[in-house]
Order: sequence, then C-alpha cells, then structure tokens
Amino acid sequence: MEQDSTHTQEPAQEGHTSADESHSKYHYLEYVKVILVTILVALFLKTFVVEAYQIPSGSMENTLLVGDYLIVNKLAYGFRTPTHVPFTNLAMPSLTLPLFSHVHRGDVVVFEYPGPYNQIRPTRPVNYVKRCVGLPGDTVRITHGLVTVNGSAVDLPPCAKPVDEGDEYDTWQRTTPFPPGASFTQFNFGPLVVPSRGDTILLNTTSLPRWKIFIEREGHSISTDDTGHILVDGKVTDRYVVGRDYYFMLGDNRDNSLDSRFWGFVPEDNIVGEALLVYWSWNSDTAAQNVMANSSNVRWNRIGMIIR
Repeated sequence: MEQDSTHTQEPAQEGHTSADESHSKYHYLEYVKVILVTILVALFLKTFVVEAYQIPSGSMENTLLVGDYLIVNKLAYGFRTPTHVPFTNLAMPSLTLPLFSHVHRGDVVVFEYPGPYNQIRPTRPVNYVKRCVGLPGDTVRITHGLVTVNGSAVDLPPCAKPVDEGDEYDTWQRTTPFPPGASFTQFNFGPLVVPSRGDTILLNTTSLPRWKIFIEREGHSISTDDTGHILVDGKVTDRYVVGRDYYFMLGDNRDNSLDSRFWGFVPEDNIVGEALLVYWSWNSDTAAQNVMANSSNVRWNRIGMIIR
C-alpha cells in the first residue's frame, strides 16, 4: 500500500515541476518580446520621428552653445527613410514624403552635410545644424556682413553672436572656395541664386567648373569631348535642368561658421528635421564625469529652451 501510494504521488510531482517550468518559460518569452518591441519602437522613433543631437562647435553661438543637447523633430518637413544602412556608413536609396510643412527662412535645421564643394559626397555621414537663410530660387547676398535675400535685409537672430566690424574686419575675413572661381569672401558674398527644381543652367567652358560637382551630386555624369562640347550623361548639351530644390544655410556665429559660404547648397534630400528645444546643457569645458558632481556646470536656464 505504501509503495502504491508513493508511486501514485510521483507523477503528480513531475507534473507540478513541468507546469512551473512552462510558466517560467512563458514569462521569459514575454520579457523577451517586451524588450524586442521596446527596441523596435525606439528605433522607429529615432529613425522617423525624433532624435537627440549634441552641439559640438560654436558656429551657432549664442543661439546654441557647445554642450547643448537638442531634440530634433524629424517629421517637421515630412517622412523620410534612412539614407544609410543603420549603424554603418553605407549609403542606401532614400524616399522623402512631404507630409506637413516645408523649410522656412529662419528655421534652425538639422541636415546631412553635403560634403566639401569639390567632392561628390562626404567620406562619412555627418549631421550639421544651421539656420536656413535662402530658399529655392532666392538670391542671397552678403555685403560687409549684412545679409540680404531678394534685396531685403535679413537681421541677425536675437541670440546670434554679433558680427565683428572692428579695424581688422577687412583684413582677416577668409576667402570662400564656393562657388569655384567666384572669389567671394565670407563677409562679401554673392549675389548667388539658390537652385530650384526645374531651373535651367547654361553650360559652357566658363561655367562648367562651377557646376560640374553640383551636377554629379544629382546623379549625372558630365564631361567634355575632344571638340570641347559638353556632355551630360553622354549627350551633347549646352544646358542642364536642376532636379532638386536646394537651401542656403548660415551659422548664427557668422564670424566663425563653416556653412553654405564654404561648401555650397544643401539639397532637400539631406534635410533631417527642425531643431525644437534644448533638453540638456552643460559647460563642455568640464569633464563629463564631473558634471553631476558640480551642478554649477549645468546650464539650468537653457534646459527646456525652445529654439528660435
């Protein structure tokens, strides 16, 4: 009898153990699913909706300071698929759907750096933040530091660093390499028309050096034959129709900003989004591990600041 009783209890114990293991596996799988869903949602938000950026240089002083951390609205100008394979520098085809609004003059914009004026593309993807000054079709001119667009003056933004117009003003300004052959300077620049989709560019031996890289960036080949004729995609032509809209970007610290004056126009495909607010700011001269130890290095007055 005792043997029978013991024998009948063993399956019950085994069944109880099996139920516990199944219950434990179920909870484990639920945790894994929650983690995976959380990661996927975070990646989706980061790719298509919002992203955080750090300001590494003083080109937007004093609107944005080194050590500011920004939230960027990536849906401000539409829905855009990635231009690079995630976590790599490999370029991939991208699609942009303009759903909501367009870039406006005065917007603080985050965009992919188009690269040096004499290279078809940069060696690696880098995001810049500047203020949009010129829209497609605008004529931009800078005279002794004063910016005009379509003949109207563009005032410095309220928090921008003032332009230095001291005695050395005309001696230390740098000659800009863009556009090639123009010999503009950073404070005496233009007039220059920002290309717009559908514009026609007349091509000849004089204008070719200025537009060669521009056309190649749009995905076309351009060369000359033995007789001096210009060929676009292998066909002789004396004109080129612009395929995209472009923007002219300036830093608010116009004395010390590498922007469209030096490397050229920003194509619409490179626009990432609009800078919204500063969610964190600290004095970058202090080592990161010491920031929380010394709260005086945190710029409390900038946290939550709307970017204008």
